[in-house]
Amino acid sequence: MLVWADQANRVGLAGTIAVAMKTAEMATEKAAAKSLLPVWERLNIIFLPFCCSNGTIPMDANTFAQPVPKRENGGFLRFLSFTLENTPFIKPKGWDFSPTFGIGDFRAQLRGQFQRLIPRSTMALDRITLSRFRNHAATQLDGATHFNLLVGENGAGKTNVLEALSLLAPGRGLRRASLSEMAGADGGGGFAVGASLREQGHESARIGTQLDPERPGRRMVRINSADASASDLGEWLAIGWLTPAMDRLFMDSASARRRYIDRMALAVDPLHASHVSRFEKALRERNRLLEKGGDTTWLDAIEAQVSEHGAQVIAGRVALIAALSEELSALPDQLFAKPLLTYRPGGPADREDLRAELKAQRGRDRAAGRALTGPHRDELEVVMSGTGQAAANCSTGEQKAMLIAITLAHATLAASGRPGILLLDEVAAHLDPVRRSTLFERLRQGKAQVWLTGTERAPFADILDEAAKWRVAAGQVERF
Repeated sequence: MLVWADQANRVGLAGTIAVAMKTAEMATEKAAAKSLLPVWERLNIIFLPFCCSNGTIPMDANTFAQPVPKRENGGFLRFLSFTLENTPFIKPKGWDFSPTFGIGDFRAQLRGQFQRLIPRSTMALDRITLSRFRNHAATQLDGATHFNLLVGENGAGKTNVLEALSLLAPGRGLRRASLSEMAGADGGGGFAVGASLREQGHESARIGTQLDPERPGRRMVRINSADASASDLGEWLAIGWLTPAMDRLFMDSASARRRYIDRMALAVDPLHASHVSRFEKALRERNRLLEKGGDTTWLDAIEAQVSEHGAQVIAGRVALIAALSEELSALPDQLFAKPLLTYRPGGPADREDLRAELKAQRGRDRAAGRALTGPHRDELEVVMSGTGQAAANCSTGEQKAMLIAITLAHATLAASGRPGILLLDEVAAHLDPVRRSTLFERLRQGKAQVWLTGTERAPFADILDEAAKWRVAAGQVERF
């Protein structure tokens, strides 16, 4: 857990330690409630004094060096001086390899050089099991590495494995399919997917999701044998993917691009999905009240919810696009087309301004049958760097290259602080040998564990010696 002290409102070293220790106690109670501490054995609290605008740190922060001895809750505090010159995250420390708990979206609070200093997890997925999931009756994949390759004919079940892995994150998975569609034909209407988080050769946690035939409308989640919610999965893994179905993203509807933004934002900030869900629910209620001529008091209350969560949704999207743009700006223009991203909000970003606009436009929205202002009207504009040509008007190859560039940039962001998993379905087949080699080298340098699919081995020649490889046929997998 990271504890920040802002220079503008510090309470001094003693006060900061007191706050951090109280945070440790609260976090420990939450961890114990989820049966996490028996697995982790300790909880790390890292205190970082926030730098001033000129890159210096508060004077008393220079004394931060030694960890506080272990307390009765099994945790400890570690104090680190944090400056541009003294960067404690550059080299691995012992705590780099300790499981972390409840990491939030602190990247959005950082800018410039600070973003490069956040520690990245060394965890990876292994011992993956699929039970009655689509055409996989009972599949297990052991010995996963940084590169993981699934080879087989079309329809063999390769993408089904990727879809199963995508369910280890909040949301509906990479196909956005209904739960009943995922259940195998002979599974009685249910399925189960599980995986272990491996850290330094040891299992740190076991996570899984399943559909109970007796509760067909609800996806259940288990973390370390304890019940959890789908949103809790976002605290453990950041999963991203690129599939052939996404090739038409730039020519698709604005709503498809909003879903794309929200999925990427979710991988960086697990709370984003909650804000999107609550915003959409409140917006539907407002539309219903307008249609029925609801009481103004009720409308005021509902619009307060719409604006509260709507402002959070906009803030999450803005932060994501800004961070992605920064990552993309560091990429060379050669080989992969570099996209320029612009976020166009569909209404005021400020909560109170959005609330006032909704109230002022009730008559217009009642006549239209829907709200015409808000984040549900946002748009993502993408143009190709160098030419300024809209992505929708670029060639198929250029569009694919821009999608790959965005995916790689997002994988870098998402893998900061939590284990990153990148699912690439039939990507290599659409690239020439030079671009394939460049892609593999970038993936090799990244921190995310990579899962790839293909119909043959030849396009993956550059990584065959270092990849874990499985042959997939009719829902059966075999290591080769």
